[in-house]
Amino acid sequence: MESEKIIEEAIRLVDEGVSVTFPVNGRSMLPFIIGGKESIIMQKPAELKIGDVILAWVNGTHYVVHRIIRIDGDHITLMGDGNIAGTEHCLRSDVKAIATHVVDAKGEIHDLYNRWRQWGARLWFLLRPLRRYILAIYRRL
Repeated sequence: MESEKIIEEAIRLVDEGVSVTFPVNGRSMLPFIIGGKESIIMQKPAELKIGDVILAWVNGTHYVVHRIIRIDGDHITLMGDGNIAGTEHCLRSDVKAIATHVVDAKGEIHDLYNRWRQWGARLWFLLRPLRRYILAIYRRL
């Protein structure tokens, strides 16, 4: 698949220490990253923590850009901000990059971990039971 080759080339560059700007597709990271309109800047992962947005190889089948919601030793649990249920799992060794910034549709760069985004991500996680309704309204706006 062509997109997988592009991802693998981005991972190769990140492994060499290059920051890579990568377009995000899909809705799994709404409302914090808008697929098809925004990109992320990825770097080589160092220390991982809950709340980090990462590019990971999950279930031995595909890559995702999702947020870490739990770390148990080498086992990491992920969930997309735009997902209303379900998690995915990977090993620490499956984490290929960490997203550090978001590039919006105007080309402006925003810190993915500024105070507003960190607070918003924590609140959004607590609102999981209501995400379905909030996202339905968001998508219609």
